[in-house]
Amino acid sequence: MRTRLLALVLLLLLAGCSSGGTHDDARITLRLQSLAWQEESVEANKQLVKEWNATHPDVRVEYVQGTWDSVHDQLLTAFEGGEAPDIIHDASDDLADFAYGGYLADLTGLLPARLKSDIPQRSWETTTFGDGVYGVPFLQEPRVLLANARWLRESGVRIPTPEKPWSWAEFRRITERLSGGGKYGVAWPLKEPVSATLNLSLSAGGQLFHRRPDGKVTVRFGTADQVVPRTVHAQANTDRSASPTTLGSGGSDTLPGFFAGRYAMVPLGFSYRQQIAQQAPKGFDWQVLPAPAGAGGLTQGVSPQTLSIAEDCLHKKEAAEFLDFFLRPRNMVRLALGDWMLPTGRQALKDPALHRTKDGWATGTALAEHLRPAPAQSVRGYPEWKDKVATPAFQEYYSGAIGLRELRVRLEEDGNLVLARYQR
Repeated sequence: MRTRLLALVLLLLLAGCSSGGTHDDARITLRLQSLAWQEESVEANKQLVKEWNATHPDVRVEYVQGTWDSVHDQLLTAFEGGEAPDIIHDASDDLADFAYGGYLADLTGLLPARLKSDIPQRSWETTTFGDGVYGVPFLQEPRVLLANARWLRESGVRIPTPEKPWSWAEFRRITERLSGGGKYGVAWPLKEPVSATLNLSLSAGGQLFHRRPDGKVTVRFGTADQVVPRTVHAQANTDRSASPTTLGSGGSDTLPGFFAGRYAMVPLGFSYRQQIAQQAPKGFDWQVLPAPAGAGGLTQGVSPQTLSIAEDCLHKKEAAEFLDFFLRPRNMVRLALGDWMLPTGRQALKDPALHRTKDGWATGTALAEHLRPAPAQSVRGYPEWKDKVATPAFQEYYSGAIGLRELRVRLEEDGNLVLARYQR
């Protein structure tokens, strides 16, 4: 009798321990996988989780440190193995396959009205696939020109502002004027050339991907799409105003030369300001300038950082409540400052801390209203098109190995063959 009673108690204990998403005390536990990597950003994320846990004893959030390196493959493995985190930090241009694959929860009916109304519709478009919303876009960064302020000031060139930016033609003339004697007006870090080219091309009215009435997408490399590539090509191969050695480099690789006075300007993401502020030699005078404008004004494409909820999450309502807390305006500001990026929320963007002239915050914030979804945001097959077709084609064009006609043929003919496999 005693043996049977002990066995019954053991079974009841085991049943209590195996209920998904809870501990022995019936407290819900949600796992948040964060890709924050900068010290300030990691601290901001962990502090917000700590504050949530202190005020929500029944719903505990467990911080899990992830990495941007190979995040797509890591998440895919976790999804297929049933081990995905409940709340997922990623980027909007990585969500399409997960959304269409059924791995992410549709947030349409889960998010509070406050959060939905605070973030502009143009940002929500980056996480909308079909009829569902599969992530909350919360951080974004424009591409800007990080400039040697003293060099530009002494040269006498007109300094652009968000109200009066350079045109692409003027930008080319100025970089040529600033070059000579082993120095260059600009250093383009184009190891990953596709997103930079496509996103900046929106300023010239470029579109590249065209959706037909039947929903299928085709590539057309038209005149407007060619403005930015032709400018970069001319700077590197005709004017000799762009350093040829940085074309295959990453953004951080250009900073030593920038600090040493070899390049007057470097087009980089807004968050690179942190590295400059921390690494620049004492007395180095730098400033943030808007990227050039064209027929589309200052418009450029972005792929915001996102927070999603896994479809397998057993407590989606509680996960959505955490997102609402995590992305309150004051918290969104903390996350933006930690990552040196811009928040998507309208209220957060009004915060005085994001309008300081120091470190170029005001210039970046002025560009927020011009940010739009990246051109390839919802294109099925884009990762393969980018890796197998566009990246090598742009790299060869910028280095002078192929001409504009060959670039167009490869982007369109070869590219459409790739995309067609995903649109049958």
